[in-house]
Amino acid sequence: MHSLPKAQSLCARASLTINTRNASRFSFRDRRFSLFFFTACSSSRSRGSATARAIHHSMDGRIESTTKAEDSPSPAVHVAGDWYSVPELRLRDHRFAVPLDYSLRGRSSGTISVFAREVVGVGKEEQRLPYLLYLQGGPGFESPRPTEASGWIKRACEEFRRGTGLSTPLTFSSLSQFTSSEKLVDFIKYFRADNIVNDAEFIRVRLVPNAGPWSILGQSFGGFCAVTYLSFAPHGLKQVLITGGIPPVVNGCTADAVYKACFEQVVLQNDKYYKRYPQDIEVVHEVVNYLAECEGGGVPLPSGGILTPTGLQVLGLSGLGFSNGFERVHYMFERVWDPILVPVFSKHLIRYFLMYEHTIDFATTNPLYALLHEPIYCQGAPSQWSAHRIRSEHGSMFDAIKAAKEGRPVLFTGEMIFPWMFDELLALRDFKDVAHLLAEKKDWPALYDINALNNNEVPVAAAVYYEDLYVNFKLSMETAAQIAGIRLWITNEFMHSGLRDSAGQVLDHLLGMLNGRKPLF
Repeated sequence: MHSLPKAQSLCARASLTINTRNASRFSFRDRRFSLFFFTACSSSRSRGSATARAIHHSMDGRIESTTKAEDSPSPAVHVAGDWYSVPELRLRDHRFAVPLDYSLRGRSSGTISVFAREVVGVGKEEQRLPYLLYLQGGPGFESPRPTEASGWIKRACEEFRRGTGLSTPLTFSSLSQFTSSEKLVDFIKYFRADNIVNDAEFIRVRLVPNAGPWSILGQSFGGFCAVTYLSFAPHGLKQVLITGGIPPVVNGCTADAVYKACFEQVVLQNDKYYKRYPQDIEVVHEVVNYLAECEGGGVPLPSGGILTPTGLQVLGLSGLGFSNGFERVHYMFERVWDPILVPVFSKHLIRYFLMYEHTIDFATTNPLYALLHEPIYCQGAPSQWSAHRIRSEHGSMFDAIKAAKEGRPVLFTGEMIFPWMFDELLALRDFKDVAHLLAEKKDWPALYDINALNNNEVPVAAAVYYEDLYVNFKLSMETAAQIAGIRLWITNEFMHSGLRDSAGQVLDHLLGMLNGRKPLF
């Protein structure tokens, strides 16, 4: 590992590369790596004999269960499966039994099982390729399942041995096994970035030859985990790649700063959306008025919850910040009403529309996303429903019913979790008390070490998306100024999903910045 010079200012510390659409692409076909996926958000754990930490890291490992030593025999620490194939790739599954609570240092806290998938190009199974650990976004979402060699996965397998996890994420049914809200809070508190890094280190020393360092790629929340890794275990890192995932790192709870910045960007994205599709202003007004006039203030969703005017605004979570998001929302509103074939029947929302709302109902499949969304910003302080409080500071700006009555555009919201979701979304209702306990929890451990970041010697390259709806540009730049030696690629060519959308271009650009093909200038 070579050291990078520490800078006196952001300009010296972070070399900014401005993207242009005509920039040429490079392909590193002369180097080979092995890719390892670890989903960065421990996403599932339930009690049982086969345990697994939901490690949504490059090793898409998600927690399956926790087991105390006295309950059943201790599982093998590491079990590797046989190689199998998808087009142009070879894959192998790994399972690791890791501690639930690393702070006990030798005393039994029970173990969880991390499932990981290793991915290499065909014919490279026995080559000693360097590892790339992929840390997935979230929190609470699994790593992508490789079906073929394409996109950034194909690009990564040209250089790395890659891993992705297969563990089942924490589900609503498995979380319901806990007999009290307090016990569940005490369990899921171990699923933040600090323990994700502990899991990664546990696996690295058992997987990488001679326990050598590996490279990591962090997308979104995976980037948050990468900065935690730089803070507390830099010895395990060869190089770090971050895409749309530089977190705020100051002490306390940074959620307020995050949501203040997020609401500003949300307003801008709404303005752009309605300039693209001005006809949708009236359509959205119709839908809001219809929902408000329904008995109970909304209509039932296929998932069993209820769609209210406030719930309708959550469409912005996936519609305002990803590529093709504007188009998907617009075409959904294009088919919002059931056709009236018999004049005596009244207007109703078409099932297609309600099914779309159902498909973006993250709460039906990934409970940790809702429960830990604000706690990922907390260090020694509570979030106290930050997004809800900051939204109220905007007065009636985000009041959908009032906007419709006044003829103003109804503003969609962004990546935010609100208390009312635990009433309106059926899957979340049983976890309402858990959510409130997490919102008031104060004793969250540290996630970052600013002094360590100031003295960083690990090569780091990050793609920072100028109009990112989910990870704010200004806050990212403030943190980048704290990470010695980081190189930044600032671009507005891609949205938050640039790693997925760019067919390998984003990953290729970052590798070029670290490997000398895009030198400092």
